[in-house]
Amino acid sequence: MPTVIAVTSADLVLPAPDRHTPGAAVLDPPERLDLDGALTATAALLERHGHLVAVVPSWLPRAAVQRLHTVRAILETDRMALLDTDLPPLGTALLVRQLRQLSVFDFSPGVIASAARLLSHYVYAGALLGSVAKLDRIPVGLKAHARSWSPSAQFAVLAHPAPHLARLSGAGGGRTGGSHGAGRGAGRAKGSGGAAAALPAGPEFATHLTFARGQLASDWVTSELAPAWQVQGVMENPLPSDSAGWWGTPKLVEFAAGIPDPSVLYQLVASVRREECRWCGLELIGDRCGFCAAPLTAPPPPAEPASTARSGR
Repeated sequence: MPTVIAVTSADLVLPAPDRHTPGAAVLDPPERLDLDGALTATAALLERHGHLVAVVPSWLPRAAVQRLHTVRAILETDRMALLDTDLPPLGTALLVRQLRQLSVFDFSPGVIASAARLLSHYVYAGALLGSVAKLDRIPVGLKAHARSWSPSAQFAVLAHPAPHLARLSGAGGGRTGGSHGAGRGAGRAKGSGGAAAALPAGPEFATHLTFARGQLASDWVTSELAPAWQVQGVMENPLPSDSAGWWGTPKLVEFAAGIPDPSVLYQLVASVRREECRWCGLELIGDRCGFCAAPLTAPPPPAEPASTARSGR
C-alpha cells in the first residue's frame, strides 16, 4: 500500500481529481479521541501502510500538536512524519491533495515527506475579504484597517507565496483604493465597473483554482481573478472550518491555485537530487528530512571561545 497522507481535519481533504488519487486519513483531535484510541488508530495505519505523513497546520491548537508528538513518541516509531505548514486552510488542503497524488508513484516515503516543502512554493493561496481589521497573518496598513469599517469594503489578499493586499471598491471588486505587496507585486485587470483593479500577481505556470465561499456574496474570484491568472480550471469546495479564524473574518471567499497534473508534480519532484538522511537513513530531497527533521548537512561546531583559544597556546 502507498504511504498514507494524514490530516487533522476532514475538511482538509479535497475531492480526488481522478480515480487513482487515494483519500487521506483523519487524525482526530484530543477532544474527540482519547490517547489510547489515538495510539490504536495510528498503529493500525502504520501496520497497513508502512509509513504515515501527517500535515500539521500552524493554526492547530497546542493540545492537538502535543497529542501528535506524544503518539509518535509512545509508539517509538520513525515511520511517522509530522510536517508543519503555514499555508492558509484551503492552501493546506491543496497541498495535501498534491501529496496524495504523489503517494501513488514510486517515490520512497522520505521523498514524499520532504516534497511537501518543495510543493508549497508552488501554491498560491489567498482570499477576498470583507474586512482586514482582525487579519494578523500578513502586514495590514492603518488605512486598510480604517477602510474595513466601510460596509462595502472588499480586499484582495494573497498570503502565499508573497503577501499582497489591495482594497477593491464596489461589490464586484472595481476600482482599487490602494495596495501593498511583496515579492512580485500586483497585476492589473478590469473590474466590473470598467475601472482597473489591483490583483495579486499570479503563478507563471499552469494551475487550477479552488475556491470556497464564506459569508461574502461576490463572484470576484471566478469573474476577475481566475481569468487574470489564466487558470485552466475552477472548482468550488466547502469552506474549511478554520478559514474564518485564519483570515480574521467569516466574510470571505478563500482561494488557492496549484499544479493539478500528477505527471507534472512527478517530474518536479523527480528532477530534484535525492540524498540520504545522515540520521535516519531515509531518502530526502531538499535540505531537511521530513521524518526526523535532521538537516542534510551537520551544523558547524561551535566556535571556540577566544579566552580558551589563548590559554591553549
